Amino acid sequence: MRSEQINELAAALAKAQGELKPAAKGRENTFYKSQYADLPSVMEACRAALSKNGLAVIQLFEFDETGNWLETMLVHSSGQWVSAKYPVRPVKNDPQGLASAQTYARRYALMAMVGIVADDGSDDDGNQASGKTNG
Repeated sequence: MRSEQINELAAALAKAQGELKPAAKGRENTFYKSQYADLPSVMEACRAALSKNGLAVIQLFEFDETGNWLETMLVHSSGQWVSAKYPVRPVKNDPQGLASAQTYARRYALMAMVGIVADDGSDDDGNQASGKTNG
């Protein structure tokens, strides 16, 4: 979804993307012996460039009869915006499972919305969020 016009938002995002750096993979997934870029690293990779160009990210969770959803909005100081929804599907239906799935959704929705990549482009922590096991 998007506002009627996105020309100012698009121009600001183009400028911001010229300043973005890859998100650093600073977290260790000891079970899979791999590293991944966590949510703070992803935010650090984009926050200054977005702010400098009049852009902000809003992420809200919705719960309805069809399930759990994350809506990520990229908004511009002009009032223009774009948004997308991402399904949140926890592997374990408990508070920790939901929090893990929400964090995963926030990280990857943000990366997709603004064009961030992790420093080597792999998805080492996706196995945990999707319930896959090693071996």
